[in-house]
Amino acid sequence: MSSGESRRGLWGSKLGFVLAASGSAIGLGNIVFFGANAYRYGGGAFYVPYFVALFLLGIPMMIVEFGLGKTQRRSFPASMRKACGAGGEFFGWWSQINALFIGMYYITILSWAASMLMKAFGPLLEDGRASVGPTFGATLASWTPAAFVVVLWGLNMVFLSKGTKTIERTAKIFVPLMWVFMIVLVVRGLSLDNGFQGVWYLFTPNFDGILDFSVWRGAFSQMFFSLSLGLGTMVAYSSYLPKKSDVITNAGMVSFLNCSFEFIAGVAIFSILFAFSLYPGSSTGTLGMSLVVIPSGIAEFPAAQAVFAGLFFFLLVIAGLTSSISILEAPISAIRDKFAWPRGKVLALIALIGLPGSLVFALPMMLDRGGEPTQTTGLTLLDLLDHWAFGYSLLIVGLTEALYIGWGYGISRLRNELNATSFLKLGPWFDWLIKLVIPVVISVVLIFNVLGEIGAFYGTKESQLFDGLNWLPFAVFIFWAIATFGGASVLTRLTQAKEEGIERVES
Repeated sequence: MSSGESRRGLWGSKLGFVLAASGSAIGLGNIVFFGANAYRYGGGAFYVPYFVALFLLGIPMMIVEFGLGKTQRRSFPASMRKACGAGGEFFGWWSQINALFIGMYYITILSWAASMLMKAFGPLLEDGRASVGPTFGATLASWTPAAFVVVLWGLNMVFLSKGTKTIERTAKIFVPLMWVFMIVLVVRGLSLDNGFQGVWYLFTPNFDGILDFSVWRGAFSQMFFSLSLGLGTMVAYSSYLPKKSDVITNAGMVSFLNCSFEFIAGVAIFSILFAFSLYPGSSTGTLGMSLVVIPSGIAEFPAAQAVFAGLFFFLLVIAGLTSSISILEAPISAIRDKFAWPRGKVLALIALIGLPGSLVFALPMMLDRGGEPTQTTGLTLLDLLDHWAFGYSLLIVGLTEALYIGWGYGISRLRNELNATSFLKLGPWFDWLIKLVIPVVISVVLIFNVLGEIGAFYGTKESQLFDGLNWLPFAVFIFWAIATFGGASVLTRLTQAKEEGIERVES
């Protein structure tokens, strides 16, 4: 092991890496976002495009990100710089700034789940499902989540303190627990009256729905988000692998574990929905499904409601922690590679920036819409920033990554490097998948998203506007654009200035 590898760290075992990477992919969104999308797009109609997305987009891009980290042995920006030049580094840093934003509000969402965990044995279950919505609203409108934000940031810093050692140790405990807890919920859901009807709906394809483009767009977006692609996480994690690692097999294993967990989570969720005739509605997303709708069903369990409610929220918290750790490790790894700072100094910097940001998203002050207080300041800011930092950045990074690696670095070169240490071999078909098919697919999804913005800029619809805050959606967008594009430009320029200085000294 070289001194550079010793400084960056290596995984202690293949199992540790697979568990850490699958823990990164399995998060809050996997537990309920898959179920929300499947419900929204007609149950089984979602599976055909989902599997197409898995093999056409998910696994190939996972192989690219694993391969990039393993061959370059650097974080995402540094790997892209080495492989593709300054343009690649720019998008690498752009992704890391977005990852930090996502990490900030992701931890805030975890604080809401932790707050609900604390309430699970009390008022959440007193009056059945009717009490769940008001309980969640009261939680958001209190300062309790802010206290949990501080606790959760502290836990993330502990889990990240020793790099791969503490990340691997945490994954080996939390990931198996997630599977055990989810299987318990599946068994309980299937034992309920009408529980199997939900599973039947989930796995019965509605071929009319398959013809709807929105179903395909939802499936491809879900796959990219589900596997933690475009955040730099998988590049950072794979950069800690030994040089002879089989990343093609590893990519398949992580993708399989992630999708398998989504499937059993879908079974648990749909069995509960149908057992108690709960209807999330077409607009219900991750937050509503996880913190309102599913607990509504648990509140009506015939026995041990508090136990299962606590189990569910504890599952959300530990699944979220394995993801937040990975989200933060990506920019931590990038900063360490950039400035050669010790891990402790980088952790302090990330916490100094990230903790106040998470507290902003936890602000409990209510905003008025039409004279009625309807949403907290923090949730409003989270929703507006998430639309850009999450809804666009992952797809844009995936598109640029496919183009840079496919045409700039040379995907055939990467494929040959990976084939040399892999049991399964990639053929020339893989080159055109990365160079042409994936860029076209992502471009189509992005174009439709942009066309939707032209019709109504996000957050400016009459139903979304808050009294006196018509300017807020534009302000959040401008802040996001300046922070990400400006920050990425400055960090990329620092590398160029350093290289120019070295050239002048050598000459």
